[in-house]
Amino acid sequence: MIAPESSDVALWTALRRHTQARIGLGRAGSALPTRHRLELQAAHAAARDAVHSPFEPELVAAALTGVPTVRVRSAAPDRLTYLQRPDLGRRLDDVDRAHLPRDDWDVVFVVADGLSSRAVHEHAAPVIHETASLLPADWRIAPVVLAEQARVALGDDIAHALGATMVVVLIGERPGMSAADSLGAYLTYAPVPGTTTDADRNCLSNIRPPLGLSHTAAAAKLATLMRRARELGGTGVGLKDESDAAALPAG
Repeated sequence: MIAPESSDVALWTALRRHTQARIGLGRAGSALPTRHRLELQAAHAAARDAVHSPFEPELVAAALTGVPTVRVRSAAPDRLTYLQRPDLGRRLDDVDRAHLPRDDWDVVFVVADGLSSRAVHEHAAPVIHETASLLPADWRIAPVVLAEQARVALGDDIAHALGATMVVVLIGERPGMSAADSLGAYLTYAPVPGTTTDADRNCLSNIRPPLGLSHTAAAAKLATLMRRARELGGTGVGLKDESDAAALPAG
């Protein structure tokens, strides 16, 4: 957005302290000032890097200190195919399917590269650690699955193969022009392969401290949703995140 009058500079400057959105940038002739143009180009480059940078599951496994992990791939053989064929990113590789330890698991955490491996490398492990610490001690948590070339719905196929009652997919979100490291968390109860509708899931978005949701806050919300999902026997439109409302003073 271009500021309409130079006298509004102070107002726009104050507003920019509260958002990463590019507002009131001014003008140089009929174009953006050079500084803001260069910042925009840098943000675009960061977004492209986030999409194309390779997933390094060993980094996540190392950060999960003491937590068992399993590595799998989707049916997409490479990054270009993954980007061009979303359907393959939702389906588990048949060879890897046979290596998953099937049991009566209460939940499985799936770490998926999605569209930002950077987000996964930086945020997935601490969110899993903090969420697991808030769950009931008798819950059976499956080994964390590290999934390459993965989309959200791949978690359904993985959970079904494992025999898990619910799945939490931690995935790199589509990078925007102000956030290339945003992690999303998708919770699904009784996951079924082939599910693509968001109505059956609960999502926490923009996990990226300090500018987005903190690891601690995300873990608290996620653990609350997981416990409620087990009580209700479902997720999606019938399960609401009321953690913020509960913290508000009465009246």
